[in-house]
Amino acid sequence: MSNPFENPDGVYSVLVNDEGQHSLWPEFVDVPAGWTVAYGPAGRQECLDHIETNWTDMRPKSLVDGG
Repeated sequence: MSNPFENPDGVYSVLVNDEGQHSLWPEFVDVPAGWTVAYGPAGRQECLDHIETNWTDMRPKSLVDGG
């Protein structure tokens, strides 16, 4: 079975959690608790481009806010 996170022809969304962390997520998989759709559905590369543009600080939001 192939990895659904690596299908170049798949349809994905970008999820974001309360800490501002982003995740590439296959569209056919339910969004897990604690995550919301921030972008998509779109192609894999479009979603990766969105993540690269919008998630520039990999630290969790609580760490950024705390100093």
